[in-house]
Amino acid sequence: MRFTFEGALPVRSPYRLDLTVYALRRLAGNVVDLFDERGIYRRALHAGRGINVVEVRQTGARSLHVRIAGPQPRAQLAIVERMLGTCSDMREWEKRVAPFPWLKELAREVRGLRPPRYPTLWEASANAIVFQQISIHAAAAIMRRLIEALSPPVALDGLRSHPFFTEAQLLAAKERPLANAGLSANKIAHLRSAAETFFGTRIESELRELSSDDAAGRLRAIRGIGPWSAALILLRGLGRLDVFPLRDSGVARSLQLLSGQEHVDAEGLLEALGPVRGMLYFHLLLGRLRNLAAAGSIHA
Repeated sequence: MRFTFEGALPVRSPYRLDLTVYALRRLAGNVVDLFDERGIYRRALHAGRGINVVEVRQTGARSLHVRIAGPQPRAQLAIVERMLGTCSDMREWEKRVAPFPWLKELAREVRGLRPPRYPTLWEASANAIVFQQISIHAAAAIMRRLIEALSPPVALDGLRSHPFFTEAQLLAAKERPLANAGLSANKIAHLRSAAETFFGTRIESELRELSSDDAAGRLRAIRGIGPWSAALILLRGLGRLDVFPLRDSGVARSLQLLSGQEHVDAEGLLEALGPVRGMLYFHLLLGRLRNLAAAGSIHA
């Protein structure tokens, strides 16, 4: 495999690739979304019956440099744009956070962060199910073992990248490797149910045509997907910023820690943020995981 496409991808300024990738990958142990010390993001993507490897680095305030290897590389550009939020307009978010000094300051510290998305709704759903009701670190470790067990890596320029496993790979897997990865019997059943729902169907395109409330209801009909998971799937899978996974055990703690207030009216805050409330999720995520200690300082 070799790089067959190379070009520039315009972005809305201000834009920070590093912050956006941090929000996408969550933890450094992520073996699908890779980000190195040179500031290069790499990701292997399924493309029909083949694999594309995408490599992205920021070259300026308004441009990313993209290299793509594999079949039909130009077809992956639209996916890269969606995943990295390059066209997202943050003016409404900046206006909505203005009345909240602590949140306005947090938004200033991570200015350039854009809402990232998984390339498929299946990947968003699988992540939501695995990350249910356990710590982010435990879930990330399980997901890593699951990916390594189900999805062989591809090599390019001496680097190995794991594509996220497909619905078919999950459905074909035996119980033992899934259990050995750390999945409970319930979560295995939930993942198989989601895989059956998304494999070979038009549900993703159907959900795009629905309102967020109706799409959440459709997702909740899938075994193992409740209100929290449905909201997370819509946010990280379809880019619906009007939703927020409120029943997240870390939300109250993050709000208290980052605001410096003992009690924060979460529902009132979400109401005020309105159609961009989903951006709060990504800001809390970075604030919690990167330990924001000073303006503009994020530690992986």
